[in-house]
Amino acid sequence: MIRFPQRLPARSDIGSLETVALCAGAALACRYSNSAEFDAALIAARRAAGVYGPRRYRRKIPAILAALGAGGAILALIVFLIV
Repeated sequence: MIRFPQRLPARSDIGSLETVALCAGAALACRYSNSAEFDAALIAARRAAGVYGPRRYRRKIPAILAALGAGGAILALIVFLIV
């Protein structure tokens, strides 16, 4: 819930309010010019943190799955030709 002040700010508070307003505008600035830069930085930070796991496992699994798929296709072809 937003609370509004009950009184108007004094003369000394106006300078601090202007400073706060300028700082609030600067808080909306973004370090990245587009979403692709943000995504690349996010992925790099996650890789550095080890979220995605070691790379060697990620490379072996697709190769093993491809070999199993090709072997299964050959086996299914042989069974189809025999039966």
